[in-house]
Amino acid sequence: MLKAIILIGGPLKGTRFRPLSLDIPKPLFPVAGLPMIQHHVEACVRVPNLKEILILGYYPPSELQQFITDMIQEYKVNIRYLQEFTALGTAGGMYHFRDQICSGNPDAFFVLNGDVCADLPLQELFSFHQSKNALVSVLATEATRQQSLLYGCMVRDELTSEVKHYVEKPSTFVSTLISCGVYVFSTEVFQIMSSVFNNKQSDYYSDNNHSTKEASCMQLEQEVLMPLAGTGKFFAMPTTTWWSQLKSAGSAIYANRHYLHLYQDKNPQRLAESRAKDASNDSRCNIIGDVHVHPTASVHPSATLGPNVSVGAGAEIGPGVRIKESIILSGASIADHSLVLHSIVGRATQVGKWSRVEGTPCDPNPNKPFAKMDNPPLFNMDGRLNPSITIIGCSVTVPSEVILLNSIVLPYKELTRSFKNEIIL
Repeated sequence: MLKAIILIGGPLKGTRFRPLSLDIPKPLFPVAGLPMIQHHVEACVRVPNLKEILILGYYPPSELQQFITDMIQEYKVNIRYLQEFTALGTAGGMYHFRDQICSGNPDAFFVLNGDVCADLPLQELFSFHQSKNALVSVLATEATRQQSLLYGCMVRDELTSEVKHYVEKPSTFVSTLISCGVYVFSTEVFQIMSSVFNNKQSDYYSDNNHSTKEASCMQLEQEVLMPLAGTGKFFAMPTTTWWSQLKSAGSAIYANRHYLHLYQDKNPQRLAESRAKDASNDSRCNIIGDVHVHPTASVHPSATLGPNVSVGAGAEIGPGVRIKESIILSGASIADHSLVLHSIVGRATQVGKWSRVEGTPCDPNPNKPFAKMDNPPLFNMDGRLNPSITIIGCSVTVPSEVILLNSIVLPYKELTRSFKNEIIL
């Protein structure tokens, strides 16, 4: 028997994802038409003999209850949300709920960080874990030398795949092999976590300078994985499949593109083009490349969508509209002959006629092998807004004949003019 754990953090996290996370929890933000962590759930249910998925975080249960109910009905798998009483760190929550994780005596359990997007080879990772008789196995990928400093870096034995050295976000170059934030653990790992936890408790009671949060918080990467490197119990399986972190709103457009591409093989019925082949009339709009349109969305036949566009439930796309490399969220309305490029249009937002909403893509450098998404700071050294995708929060009104370029609009704003390279508060 197998289990899976999805780590989602809480409402204090995901600040770089604002304003998109102001009205919806970041793990539920729709990418390629599905909540972000539903892609994780789908990858888990494809693993044979996986009996339960546990979601760990400190969001209020009410924010996730409907999603969990929907997932149980759709995938017929047991899913539970375990709420941490406070932010316990990447390993603290796992240790706190160790009895729940170990109930049923699973052979092993997967751990997936909720902010990674990937074509997850979970079955292959579990087979690799069994073949190595490992305590921990991690999915690994390549990055550039410069970008590797932003991730967990490891030195791996080429013959045995054992991780000899592991450093989380090193200050100097260690290796281009980085952790994907996707693991398989044997339940014996809780013995190691127990010793780490007990040491932290003893330090707390012997030193009054420690806070209670430090005593209960445990980081998987620094306090569990780093000491395990070189012990013969920690192994890494490299993958060449697509992988990216989803830290900023700009990375959502990049992830949207890749998930839509994966639909070609795994879920072609979700792509608008595949549905159109079965249509008996010509009332559909012009589709270019991979496009997902929710069945309840209304798209005018003269509109052109794609490539890499997702249109949410109840959205309305008017005549002559052109949308490319963008996410249109539920209930949004794009009026006649408007243009949307490299942008995210929030829920219930209205874009008027003949308007232009455009951002700047921040994709990885195609000339650098293994390059990952950059997450640049919001502002550059001169205090100017770095060019990025345009993000419109929920319930915003964009009037007709307005240009919105490389800007971020917070929710419930009513614009009166054009903006370029600005944050509209």
